[in-house]
Amino acid sequence: MKRVFFIALAASILSAAAPAQSSEAGKRAENQQDRVAQGVQSGQLTAGETSNLEKKESAIHQEARTDRSLNGGKLTSQEKQTVNRQQNQMSRQIYNDKHNAAQQHYGNNEVGNRRENQQDRIASGIKNGKLNAAQTARLEKGESSINHEVAADRKANGGKLTGAQKKQINRQQNGMSRRIYRNKH
Repeated sequence: MKRVFFIALAASILSAAAPAQSSEAGKRAENQQDRVAQGVQSGQLTAGETSNLEKKESAIHQEARTDRSLNGGKLTSQEKQTVNRQQNQMSRQIYNDKHNAAQQHYGNNEVGNRRENQQDRIASGIKNGKLNAAQTARLEKGESSINHEVAADRKANGGKLTGAQKKQINRQQNGMSRRIYRNKH
């Protein structure tokens, strides 16, 4: 399932200008996307980390697409080396982010359960190819913003959320849920 996502993503992004160029770079990009999806699913990657990784991945794809369009559908050997170096850096960052102390913890309450459900929906979209790197980055940025607000509200109220705060967070989560749905469909 995970590989299906990135095959579709690699095919649409990397081969938009050059269908013949999907070999090594496409396989590496697919593998890295699989690792990100697994990290989201397991909670090893926080929403902020995922957003950052997906933005960088999207930038690499955009740069490769631009380079191909400027060179008649092919990457020069120097451009291939640049993409390879960028993918090596991404690989290291994925590993470091998955193995740092930051974990996505959702708690044992309605807000936490909803956050976990939405992260699972995003991970599912990554795996099945319905979300590309740019969409995922935007969704994770929104999730991260809500997560920071929840943490700040809890810190200000001795670890609890007030009724008004719960209502506000629920509205924000409803909005995120709609954004996830729209991006996946």
